[in-house]
Amino acid sequence: MKKLAITCFTALLLLFGGISSVQADQYLRVGMEAAYAPFNWTQDDKSNGAVPIEGSNQYANGYDVQVAKKIAASMNKKLLVVKTSWTGLIPALTSGKIDMIAAGMSPTAERKKEISFSESYYTSEPVMVVKADGKYAKAKKLSDFSGAKVTAQQGVWHVKLISQIKGVKEQTPMGDFSQMRQALSSGVIDSYVSEKPEAMTAENANASFKMISLDKGFHYSEEDAAIAVGMRKDDPMMAQVNQVLSGISASKRNAIMKDMVKAQPQAKKSSGTAQPSFFKQMWVIFQTNWRQFLKGTGLTLLIATVGTITGLIIGLLIGIYRTAPKAKNKILAFLQKIFGIFLNVYIEIFRGTPMIVQSMVIYYGTAQAFGISIDRTLAAIVIVSINTGAYMSEIVRGGIYAVDEGQFEAATALGFNHGQTMRKIVLPQVVRNILPATGNEFVINIKDTSVLNVISVVELYFSGNTVATQNYQYFQTFTVIAIIYFILTFTVTRILRYIERRMDDDTYTTQMQVEEN
Repeated sequence: MKKLAITCFTALLLLFGGISSVQADQYLRVGMEAAYAPFNWTQDDKSNGAVPIEGSNQYANGYDVQVAKKIAASMNKKLLVVKTSWTGLIPALTSGKIDMIAAGMSPTAERKKEISFSESYYTSEPVMVVKADGKYAKAKKLSDFSGAKVTAQQGVWHVKLISQIKGVKEQTPMGDFSQMRQALSSGVIDSYVSEKPEAMTAENANASFKMISLDKGFHYSEEDAAIAVGMRKDDPMMAQVNQVLSGISASKRNAIMKDMVKAQPQAKKSSGTAQPSFFKQMWVIFQTNWRQFLKGTGLTLLIATVGTITGLIIGLLIGIYRTAPKAKNKILAFLQKIFGIFLNVYIEIFRGTPMIVQSMVIYYGTAQAFGISIDRTLAAIVIVSINTGAYMSEIVRGGIYAVDEGQFEAATALGFNHGQTMRKIVLPQVVRNILPATGNEFVINIKDTSVLNVISVVELYFSGNTVATQNYQYFQTFTVIAIIYFILTFTVTRILRYIERRMDDDTYTTQMQVEEN
């Protein structure tokens, strides 16, 4: 039975989590966002020289991918892209989750403190992206953006350029380019700072965007404009990587970029003259990407379900322990106190810190500090479980104290020990009393799995964001995702309420039978 359970659990992880069974020495694992065309993007097939994305049935392509393929070939390895959020790239590298970064990253002084960089393999220039029919569509110099709401990607050198615009209304930096495009199309911002290839992509893929090359533009260093491969400090592969990059001539680099600009994903245009309705576009997106949504939904449910059940068990165990009487033996009493302090620290830490921070620390921190590499799906389940356990322990403790004290006294009079009292008398009542709170935690976990995209777990939000970066229809795509989340939480809530009613009916029936007898 135990082997069967393990086999079933592993099968679920393979089905929904996309665990990779490849050996690290067969592949060069390169981290990138796969959402920054034409440098890197996600697509559904291996056309135009695309390569597989780890733990996914999708592929990555772009200028960074083509350069990384040459590096991998020189090492007699296959390229495997590890799709990672921008903020997670350097932690993924330093923790050993990936071998190098090829993500349009500039070798800034701040980054050089953490990692090393190869020689440059592309140099670009900063430009502005605006709405084609907007107020700033005819801008030609920086001063024309006075009063404009401008932003840039968080952690990128473009952020520092915004202050060069006099009178600008600088906005909070955003997580990635998909967020900035969405903000621009909705009018939240007037413009964002980008690099020329990305701006060309946005302009070509969506007619509502326009690239502005400034006559009197930004002042910046050549180091900032350069793009290089990020590697760990003192990595022995650095010399080989530089040798490969130096062998790619300037004309060849331009040719690769030209090819990738042509191959990049384009927004689907209607064949008719009339623009399809908003809901029609949503339906087309769902029909085209339902398999990807299904996989993300499956992994979201897997993580939320296992995490909630495990967290409930943790909470019950902690609740029982914290309400146990003090041991009479002094040594046992001391150990009991120490362990109680440890549990209090655990509860306060995981209740007092955001799950997104816990995800970064557990997934990347354990690998960097202790050399322990955890599969990201398993890490996600562990994160949700221990986070839920911290909350459930307090809920369980409250549920135990809510049981009438006379029942404890009666159990003691009958000769029950603490474990028997809990198992036979208290916990059945506690489980019923905390069922609404447990259901609430389940619903929260379904929604909070979205923060796990920071460690590249391919849950529902991550899947939706990937689709949005492919079709440039952000509102439509995320409306579909919102509907799926609502269906999940609504269904779970109704099922739990049905269970509560059944338990109440069973309790009432039992009481009536006792009274009749």
